[in-house]
Amino acid sequence: MARHNDEYIVKPKRRLFKRAKKLNRSMAGNTMLFVVMIICGLAMVVPLVMVINNCLKPLDELFQFPPRIFVKNPTLENFSDLFTLMNDSWVPFSRYMLNTVIITGGGMIGHVIIASLAAYPLAKHNFPGKKILFSMVVLSMMFSWQVTQTPQYMIISWLHINNTYFALILPACAFGMGLYLMKQFMEQLPDSLMESARLDGANEWKIFWNIVMPNVKPAWLTLAIFQFQQMWGNSGSTFLRDEQLKPLQYALNQIVAGGPARAGAAAAVTFIIAAVPITFFLICQKNVLETMTSSGMKD
Repeated sequence: MARHNDEYIVKPKRRLFKRAKKLNRSMAGNTMLFVVMIICGLAMVVPLVMVINNCLKPLDELFQFPPRIFVKNPTLENFSDLFTLMNDSWVPFSRYMLNTVIITGGGMIGHVIIASLAAYPLAKHNFPGKKILFSMVVLSMMFSWQVTQTPQYMIISWLHINNTYFALILPACAFGMGLYLMKQFMEQLPDSLMESARLDGANEWKIFWNIVMPNVKPAWLTLAIFQFQQMWGNSGSTFLRDEQLKPLQYALNQIVAGGPARAGAAAAVTFIIAAVPITFFLICQKNVLETMTSSGMKD
């Protein structure tokens, strides 16, 4: 292309207001709103605080009634017990972790790429059957995973990829919500961006990778966060039979099912399951929020 790619990236417009708009609310209304926000915030924070404190509690505090939110005598024995149990397994802990990285990473990256590639023509091109295809995508989101589990298992068996990584990665790539999200976000892009690139001699692949994808970065980052969370919690028990192929979630669930004697290790498991998706979200949230709060894109 004759022009630099940065010229086609839509910049968020920042508007400067000379006067701040005066909110038409009384002091009592503001106080009530503030109280409601505090209550909602506490309702969301308390479960996370309890998860963090439970993983540091010794067994006597875990079984204490009424239960305490904050730990009194913090200890790391729960994590040591967890790693001891994992090391005693005939499949090493590193193998479970490798399986989880492959399944989660493959499902997340594959879903983002395929959803973006499918959404681009639906958003920016006209072709016969476009409305029917998009209606099928929207219709697919109306069914819960329990309804589609049996036909999904039959398709995986017909493709002869059962008991492989692809048995979990392939269905993740075909999730309809990602295509819907990307299509709706790509429609906000001005058509003049694509027209200018075509006049400069760019083909559709260059337009997609160098213009469309950078401008819809908040959409595919948000999609990656949701897909990461979903894939991280997948135990793979439906399609995977070999112990060497099962993810970390399966091994952790087996530890939790060990009964009261493994309550400390189960608390550590709960913390690990919650901490990884939260950490991934915190890494990506800056880029998502910065662009999502922009004023919009117009021709």
